[in-house]
Amino acid sequence: MTPRLNAWTAAPEITQAFLAYSNAVAESGLEKPLLELVKIRSSQINGCANCINMHTFEARQAGETEQRIYLTSAWREAPCYTDRERAALGWTEALTLIADKGAPDDIYAALDAQFSKEEQIKLTMMINVINGWNRLAVAFHLFEPSLGWKA
Repeated sequence: MTPRLNAWTAAPEITQAFLAYSNAVAESGLEKPLLELVKIRSSQINGCANCINMHTFEARQAGETEQRIYLTSAWREAPCYTDRERAALGWTEALTLIADKGAPDDIYAALDAQFSKEEQIKLTMMINVINGWNRLAVAFHLFEPSLGWKA
């Protein structure tokens, strides 16, 4: 797959601003392994190979196990996730697929039981961030070769 453009040179100011925003959200205080699971799940739903590759690598770097990474797409049936992780993954799916069913009350109730109001905003911002990167990467065939990507 050949990249359609280079976002960093086509629109450097806005791309850098989005990266800075992304980094601020990533450093907002939520657990890094949790955020990587969220990024992986959103990227799976959006079919973003680049982001799945990147965030599985980063999840490993953050101490995530292979088993939990592999089971992310089937998290409902996998017993290895905490209630907090399940709430985050459910919220991730709802917001990534928001056009399908909105943000259902039962999914929000699970989120509300596990996350403070501030954490809910931080998590929602991260879901927005990864969905944005997924859309850029899928639309323009972007990939990061330094993470072992083979074209």
